[in-house]
Amino acid sequence: MPAVSDLMRRAATAVETVAALCLAAVTVIVFASALGRYLFSAPIPDAFDISRLLLGLALAWGYAVLGFRGGHICVDLLAEALPARARQWVEIFAQAVLLVFTAALAWKVYGRVASAFASQEATFDLRLPTWPLIGGVWLGLAVAVLTTAVGLIVLLTNRRMNDNDPEKVTYE
Repeated sequence: MPAVSDLMRRAATAVETVAALCLAAVTVIVFASALGRYLFSAPIPDAFDISRLLLGLALAWGYAVLGFRGGHICVDLLAEALPARARQWVEIFAQAVLLVFTAALAWKVYGRVASAFASQEATFDLRLPTWPLIGGVWLGLAVAVLTTAVGLIVLLTNRRMNDNDPEKVTYE
């Protein structure tokens, strides 16, 4: 199991890198476009469309890591008061709900990709096709379905990643 854990950890790091690069690109595009607009009265064409699609990419790919690493926001008022076994079942239930939601979201975004492709939807200024970027969002969500499923399997098999030492897997 440590080899699988190491592979998933490396995959999660790669996915986080994709999300970070998309977010960095959004920052540069918005900054450069604002600078061009206010200093030269010439914003970057399609800066809004490209930045919003890249932001969607960053969110979707960041979301893909959430299912495996469990870094989402949660309120543990109830769970912390429960015994360890009951807390584990609450975590399993929450992960299963997250998996269902993520699969439904990926399915709906796939429909959006198909719609953008069929209608030849394009950006406003440069008429760039939007379906490749929307497809990248869908791909991030598809990866999120896989990582969330792996996270659920990890919970169901009662294996936990030890945050202090990434090479160790603890069993409860």
